[in-house]
Amino acid sequence: MVSTPSSAPEWLRHPLSSPHLVSVVRALSERERARTIARNTSRQRSNSKSQRNPYTPTHILASLLNKPDHAEHYSVSVGSNRDLQECNRYLDITPYDRTRVVLSGRGVERGSAPDGRYLNANWVRELAGGKWWIASQAPLPNTAHAFLSVMLSPIVHPNASRTSKTSRVRTVVQLTQNVESGMRKAHVYFPDAVGKEWVVPPEEGLSTPPLKVTLRQSSYVEDAKCVLSRVSVEPSGGQATIFQHLLYASWPDHGVPTDEDRASLLRFTRFVDEVNRDLSSQSLLQSPPPQDELDPDPPIIVNCSAGIGRTGSFIALSSLLRKFGFLPPPASPLSLEDGGWKLTPSPLGPLPEELREDLVAQEIDMLREQRPGMVQRDSQVAFIYEMLIAAFAEQHAT
Repeated sequence: MVSTPSSAPEWLRHPLSSPHLVSVVRALSERERARTIARNTSRQRSNSKSQRNPYTPTHILASLLNKPDHAEHYSVSVGSNRDLQECNRYLDITPYDRTRVVLSGRGVERGSAPDGRYLNANWVRELAGGKWWIASQAPLPNTAHAFLSVMLSPIVHPNASRTSKTSRVRTVVQLTQNVESGMRKAHVYFPDAVGKEWVVPPEEGLSTPPLKVTLRQSSYVEDAKCVLSRVSVEPSGGQATIFQHLLYASWPDHGVPTDEDRASLLRFTRFVDEVNRDLSSQSLLQSPPPQDELDPDPPIIVNCSAGIGRTGSFIALSSLLRKFGFLPPPASPLSLEDGGWKLTPSPLGPLPEELREDLVAQEIDMLREQRPGMVQRDSQVAFIYEMLIAAFAEQHAT
């Protein structure tokens, strides 16, 4: 373990001492347990008694009857709808209703939500760094069209102000291999050969045109240990757009990168930010949009398999690196300062007094307010501290 340099903030100098880390994990776990109970209560309310949710013991449901505000705040009723279960990779991981990503499009018998198309994804804003992300599960065969459609339409998130710039997602970060330990973790939704085209159909019953998906460029970036792919998406009779896909495959499921991979992960976080701000990929289009009309730093989609463990850890780390100047501040016109959705205080109240200065604990807790189960494992909590310390040590060494 790298020692913490004197340039690091005081609260980071002794976070991995056993008593402190135990306190952090215990406090975060207790609060997430309360959210889990509230989510399960909302599932129970959204289904009939004959569709009782198997994850919710009766005595736990009864314990929250006097806290209806919690069940409302942490409601996952849309994603828990039995007609949408085939759109969830894991049945117990569904997005909060209040931060859910909503796609336009109606006319589907299955795969539709009350206000449009359903995607297991949430809007997430960094607490310390201020940047917007979309945290998503990895696409399934029947959700690939919806996932790709995020790149085609201008971004709309809760209470966002209008902007004159065209803000579209143009970067996807994938933190899982498509197959790990013999299990499918992510559906492949674009070709692996440059110049090859695939046609991705919409959900059954949806009148939206199919999408032509073409791999335009692909390269391995040794320094960041990732594959960078530039992919075009074109609806039939519509205008094509380009997005950039970054696959970092050195982060194991349910775990953390090995010691030898951690330096590459720090470089990968910087590379993700650089790629998202780079507009040169738009020149691959026949009719590229004027660069002065494009959002210089739009939100990024990030997914692992479930979109909570590795996804939450990566967003938390990026936020804290941004806070301390290891990444540049967000340049998006959809930032909080421009009237974006404000982070509301948790109905669970603040973290314990001894954790008020601990930005890692604060960051994780706020991410869990926006998408269930973010930073899923205790080892991932410790990993965020370790990576932040490593960033300060790297800075000190130079």
